[in-house]
Amino acid sequence: MFLERYHSIQDGHVLISATQASRFAKEVAGDFNPIHNPDARRFCVPGDLLFALLVSHFGLCRHMTFHFRSLLGENVPLDFREDSDGVIRVYDQKGKVYIEVERSGECTHDETVIENFIRCYVAASGKNFPHTLKPLMESEGVMFNPDRPMIMYQSMSLTMNTLDAPSPDLELHNADLKPEGKRGNVSLDYRLISDSKTAGEVSKKLVVSGLREYDSDAMDAVVEEFYRLKNRSWD
Repeated sequence: MFLERYHSIQDGHVLISATQASRFAKEVAGDFNPIHNPDARRFCVPGDLLFALLVSHFGLCRHMTFHFRSLLGENVPLDFREDSDGVIRVYDQKGKVYIEVERSGECTHDETVIENFIRCYVAASGKNFPHTLKPLMESEGVMFNPDRPMIMYQSMSLTMNTLDAPSPDLELHNADLKPEGKRGNVSLDYRLISDSKTAGEVSKKLVVSGLREYDSDAMDAVVEEFYRLKNRSWD
């Protein structure tokens, strides 16, 4: 599967290097958050890559809920397993959990179906900033720390009417930001579209940390840097 480029297997464990994680963020997700750069002081693996690896291994099901528990650093040996309670968890060797997944309903292991869904989901995630979050923050008069922008996944749930959805696409139909002190809770709701018909729904919850008063000049500089990185040539 196309994800082989973005992880490796060593002694039965999944490892993700900083270079592999950064490559996935830029090449697949279109995510140029500096926290995914290999030399970032607070580097973390994109949650979308964990999501993609998990779905590719366990399959795509009609109903799935993902809970993102911890940020993942580089080259951490990971164990993907389904526990006795039916919940899929990703552990490190110390027992720390990075993601938990509940699932039900029909599942598919068709690689083409799974890859198409992963690509459409991750492409939508790559539009979180600046396309969706910038106008939300501006409307609420808040923004993240421009020197250390931190946007973290909290959870994601999906419901699919059918697993056979050719050329799927996610269409945002509701976005909401609720500031609570230094923290902003973001809810994003999507319709899964296939052949011009609704084939399911996806809901995501994000956390924006380090909120402060909105500064249009500072935000413009962040957006300018985002597009500078996006237009750069990557190895």
